[in-house]
Formats: sequence, structure tokens, C-alpha cells
Amino acid sequence: MAKVVVIGTGTMGVGIAAGFLAYGTDTVILGRSLEKAEKCFEAIQACANSINTDWQQLGASLRAGSIAKWHDWEDAALIIETISERFDLKKAIFADLDQRVPSHIAIGSNSSGFPISEIAKNLKTAHRMLNTHYFMPAHIVPLVEIVLGKDSDPNIANQVCELYRLHGKKPVLVKKDIPGFLANRIQHALMREALSLVQDGIATPEDIDTAVRYSFGFRYAAVGPMTQKEISGWEGMTLAAELIYPSLSNITAPPSCITNLVKTGKTGINKGEGLRSWSHEEAAIMKRNYEERLKAAFAVLKIAPDQD
Repeated sequence: MAKVVVIGTGTMGVGIAAGFLAYGTDTVILGRSLEKAEKCFEAIQACANSINTDWQQLGASLRAGSIAKWHDWEDAALIIETISERFDLKKAIFADLDQRVPSHIAIGSNSSGFPISEIAKNLKTAHRMLNTHYFMPAHIVPLVEIVLGKDSDPNIANQVCELYRLHGKKPVLVKKDIPGFLANRIQHALMREALSLVQDGIATPEDIDTAVRYSFGFRYAAVGPMTQKEISGWEGMTLAAELIYPSLSNITAPPSCITNLVKTGKTGINKGEGLRSWSHEEAAIMKRNYEERLKAAFAVLKIAPDQD
């Protein structure tokens, strides 16, 4: 396989690089300096090992470099930008790559918030630029959203989708770069209702987690929502929707039960407190369990080939 170049040395860059390395693809990680990129090697190799213990036998190389000085784009199948979520930085990186990278090589951005149409606006080679949006942890979660910008070439997008399939990922092609792309729009629709239920005192966060995990969330490990309704029948869903839809939340901003936490720095497990308090031990156990459960879910998804 041709090599893949990952720009950025944060958590997402490490996970994305590991996903390619684990499948035997030569992988390059670029940072603000060579030394910063080299410091990622241990984490990348550990992530690769967690998804394929035999990856070293595949003979793939892992190299590092600085973004400013790197020039070996030859044989690259894909370049992925994973730097901080700042539009000015991403715009500058893409303007630079527009000039330095041969025009046939696809370039993706892992941005979850900035549309590729704006990042690549007015660039000469915007046709080969896409959003390639991952979900954390990037080396485990199978989905990658391939999002077309206003000037993106669908043929290049389809080639990138095929590259991801060869690396054990599940790419989806999003044909227009609307806010939130595909998965986050669906996720935020659920979160809007869940947070409204907490805000209104109808259910606790713990009971909402239980309701999702052990009902429709449980089923979604087997099939997605559209196929599940094909199985159960759309008539029941339609009748229920007529009753439920008028009462669903239509708030246009996060409710105070969450914004107040954010204002006071209580943003979740990494801060020791969010909707609940977390000790260091509890946080470590939850993070470990979360990753193990994701791996178990991935094993379930691989029981039989999807017909999609």
C-alpha cells in the first residue's frame, strides 16, 4: 500500500496514524518540529498494537518530520490534517499544501466544525480536498465521514472511501458539508432531547444512559436505525411519531444544566467533575472500560459482513 501522511501530533493524529500503521501502511506523522513528531511514536505504536498485535510483521514503516520542512509526498495516497480546531490555522495549512503537494494526492481535514468548502475556498486544487472526519478514539471507532465540499471531486472521494475500507474502517460519503455533517447531526438530535429531559427533571443522567444503552442503543450494534425499522415495520414508528414529535424538544441552544457546568469548569471526567464527580481511580476505570467495550462492540460488528 502507498503511504499516508498525518499532520498533527495530538490525540486524533496519533489514533489516525495508528489505524493506518496497524494495517501495514507506511505512515508519516508531521508536527511543528521533528522532535515533537518523534515523541508520538510510542503512543502510535501502542494504539496500533491494541487493534492488531501482529502489525509489526506487516513491515510498515513509521516516520516523523516537521510540517514546514517535509517534502516527501511521493506515493502518498492521502494526507490528513488533524491540527487544533482553529480556522485560521487550518486555512493556512491547506493553502500551504495546495502549493506543495502534487495535485493528484487527496487531502483531508479531520475538522468536525469547519466545512471543507471554507477551508479550501479559492485554492487552486480544492477539487482534491475533503473533510475526513473521525470519532474518538480514532484507532478504534470504525466510522470516517468523507464530506464533499463545494469544489470536491466525487471520484476522489470515492477513492478515499475505498482506501478506508482497505484499512478496516467504515466510511460514509456525505454529499454536502452541512453543519455537523452526518453522525453529529444525529447525535446532537439525541443529545438535545436527552439534556432537555434532564433540565426538566424528567429523568436522571444515569437513567438516560441506561435507557439508551439497553434499548435502541443495544439494537444499533446489530443494525442501524433505518434497517431496524425495516425489520420492525414503519407503521408502528409512524403512529408513535405522530404522538411524540409535537412534544420533542426544539431548543436552539444547550440548556443551563450543561452551560452552567461549562462556565464553572466542570466539563467532565478529565476535570474530575461534570454531571457527577469522578475520582482519579473512577476515571481510570471508566476510561479503561470504555475502550474495552468499544473493542467488544467492534467484534460484534464483524460477526458477519454487512449488506450495505
